Amino acid sequence: MALIVQKFGGSSVRDYERIMNVARIVGKTYADGNDVAVVVSAQGDTTDDLLEKAAQITQHPNARELDVLLSTGEQISMALLSMALGEMGYPAISLTGWQAGFETNRSYGRARIKNLNTERLQSELDKRRIVIVAGFQGINVNDDITTLGRGGSDTSAVAIAAALNADKCQIYTDVDGIYTADPRIVANAQKLDIISFDEMLELATLGAQVLQNRSVELAKKYGVELEVLSSLDPVKGTIVREVVDMKEGMLIKGVTKDEKVAVITILDVPDVPGISFKVFSLVAQAKVNVDIILQATGRGGNKDIIFTVPAARAEEVCTLLRENLSRFGGREVEYSTDVAKVSVVGAGMQSHSGVASRMFEALYEANINIQMVATSEIKISVIVKKDEADRAVQVVHAAYEEMNGH
Repeated sequence: MALIVQKFGGSSVRDYERIMNVARIVGKTYADGNDVAVVVSAQGDTTDDLLEKAAQITQHPNARELDVLLSTGEQISMALLSMALGEMGYPAISLTGWQAGFETNRSYGRARIKNLNTERLQSELDKRRIVIVAGFQGINVNDDITTLGRGGSDTSAVAIAAALNADKCQIYTDVDGIYTADPRIVANAQKLDIISFDEMLELATLGAQVLQNRSVELAKKYGVELEVLSSLDPVKGTIVREVVDMKEGMLIKGVTKDEKVAVITILDVPDVPGISFKVFSLVAQAKVNVDIILQATGRGGNKDIIFTVPAARAEEVCTLLRENLSRFGGREVEYSTDVAKVSVVGAGMQSHSGVASRMFEALYEANINIQMVATSEIKISVIVKKDEADRAVQVVHAAYEEMNGH
């Protein structure tokens, strides 16, 4: 008998037909003799609908109350799925995040899991019940509901799999695996049979929306092998695990785009020691992640500091920097959201030369200008104009198809 954790995203449970389909998948897994724990997201666009309802009341909702509101979406899904399984004759019980033992820190809206008390989960599984858990949520030390951020149900599922030492963790979505690019942008994108944690973590961080990056971090830390597959099309999915046998010549595993970025520019900053520290310590105190950083030295002993942040935080960061402009002596702070980040990821880049130049060549041939560049051992990212992002993904993907031998 195996213990299998299955997670179903919002599109998989969006209506009656989809819920009954999920119930059949879960029921079959249970009927095959397995113990089953299920994590569900809110139905379809429920989370967005709830945010709209809050916005009708206030443009600045209290963070605690917003988490109380948003947590209801997953509770609807878990109860409906439990009822569906009951109608099919399967013993099922639904649990909220806090009933399932998720203990988090106090950060409303983007809480981190501190501990998972598995006593209730294990007790229900021991009774041979299918346990259905509301993803994306937990409870903090004040007994207040918290949410884990967008995509947090993936993290909930991986946490359960790690804590219970599950035999398998399956992430069901509306796509049948992980592709070398978004098939909606690149028609001949290829589905990957397998990908490493490090490669998947880069793809998730850089804009691929199949898995939340925190869930991949957690899976890597605790050695939880993941399978990403479709709830609608019963075909083999993509395995995400620690060690991957490299195919000869398979340099690049994916090309992604992220349009939710902004470029912030601080003009005419004195070119003296300590300025960068003063700038980025302020940004860090606001708990904003900085990605690509560029310093351009000009005439007169001054420089421009240019960096990227999530687009949703750009105005906040600009306001913070403008209020503290006297601390580092800059002339002005500007930002633009008319940009996108296009990235290539692949562990094979570590041992092959010419990978970066091929990307730059493809963009040059397509007359796409590169504004910023960042590299690591297994990724290259460039900032381009937003309206050129899709075309950039297409030409870069085509270039690496040639290098990969396809």
